[in-house]
Formats: sequence, structure tokens, C-alpha cells
Amino acid sequence: MTLQSPQHHSGAARTALFEAITAVGGEAVALLADCRGETPIPGAEWTVAEAAAHLAMANELMVALAAGEERPYGDGTPASLAAANAASLAERPERDPAVLAEAIARLAREFAVAAAPRAGTEPVRTPLGPMDLDTLGAYLLTHMLGHLYDIAVALGRPHPIDPYRVGLTMPFVRAVMPWVLSARAAGHSACYRLRVRGLGGFAVTFTDGTAVVSQEPPRRPDCTIRTEPVAFLLIALGRCTATGALARGKVLAWGRRPRLALGFPGLFAAP
Repeated sequence: MTLQSPQHHSGAARTALFEAITAVGGEAVALLADCRGETPIPGAEWTVAEAAAHLAMANELMVALAAGEERPYGDGTPASLAAANAASLAERPERDPAVLAEAIARLAREFAVAAAPRAGTEPVRTPLGPMDLDTLGAYLLTHMLGHLYDIAVALGRPHPIDPYRVGLTMPFVRAVMPWVLSARAAGHSACYRLRVRGLGGFAVTFTDGTAVVSQEPPRRPDCTIRTEPVAFLLIALGRCTATGALARGKVLAWGRRPRLALGFPGLFAAP
């Protein structure tokens, strides 16, 4: 499969992306300070320490990819990625949250150093298939935000997701959507217009189970969905339900078939 970024970063935007990656990695140190690593992650099989170990491992993998190395890691399917995650955790016994937090921060900095000299359009083979280097950076940021959010919820501490950072994840989120479809997408046909407050919009069009992401809808949308940025990313990552976000006013939907909004997140399987 080939993942294409819907846009490429300018020099200033690349700098902003690298700064955000470095900052979020650094925030892991404070988040994991003086915590109980055996604290369970709500709704998951991992503990806080295991989630941190996974983040350190994933950041190391991303640094290698940014440096031009090839590192096979599953085949892009949720099952293969879960198996690769389990194997990597078994091979890495470190579970001290403070040690892992320092590794997360250090490797986030190393990613920026490795990626900066290379062109943002340079192709990279990742656990979710080929994508360009800029999209890999957005992938890394998205991955850190998702797991640090889980850790923050488990520990009852502030999470690192904000609207500005959500904007930096958008190239990856948009690029990966056609490739992470769930079984519910089979045979589905509908046109969705997504609007993320303050971050613009895009369209996702399903035709008999195949999804295409475009800047503008190819036809009149069946359902327009307007979301608050943080809610958008949490729903995309499977950390929040559309029903709950709708009830809190974080999501609005209208159009010829507005009820499609409730089922839209279920058309995707977050990797």
C-alpha cells in the first residue's frame, strides 16, 4: 500500500513539527515522574510502565526510519502490529517509568535531528506502509499523543493534546484513513464532509467499501460532521466515542443523512 500525504510541510511548518515532537517527548518526563508503573491503563491490557516501554521502543523505531534504515514491523494490519508490539515488549524488560520517560524524550529529540537534513517528500517504509518523511513525523507525533493521553488518564494527570498539536497530526490522520478500514466499511457508500474547528476541512468518500480522502467532496455530502480538534483526534484514535462527543457538544452533524455521523468512527480500525 502507498500512503500519500495530502500536503507537504514548508520549512517553517517542518520546524514546528519537529519542535512539537521534541516538546511532547519532553513532557513525558514530567508526566511519568513519581508514578506507579503498575497502574493499569483504563480499557487496555497495558500498565503505565508497559505503555511507556512501548513508546520508547516506537520512538527508537521512528528514529531509525528517519535515518534511512529499513525496519520491518508487522504488515500494517492491527493483528500484526499487536503481535509485533507484544514481541518487542517481551524483548525489552525495562519498566522503570523514569528511565523510560528519559528514553522517550531523548529519542524524540533524535528523530528531529535525523529527519531535519532529509527532504520532507523522501519516501519511508513504516509499520503502516510507505509514506513520506513529513507524514512519518506526523505519525510519530500522533502516536506519542495517543499513548501519553492514555498514561495521563491512568494517572489522573493533564494530557498533552491541544488543538495546535492536533493540526500537526492531520497529514498523517488523513493519509492513513483509507488504509485502516474496519469490517463495518465493507460495502458502505456515502460522502462525508469533515470540518475540524480552526483546522479546515476535508472529505471522505466511500464507494462500495473503498474510501478516498480529498480536500473537497466530489459530490454533495450525505453527512457533514463538525468537530472540536481534541475530540476529533481522540475519536480518530479510538479514545472517545462519537456518541459521547455529540452529547457534550464537541461534535455536530447535519445533511441529508446526519445519523451517519454516529457510525463514521466505526468504519475505521485504529492501528
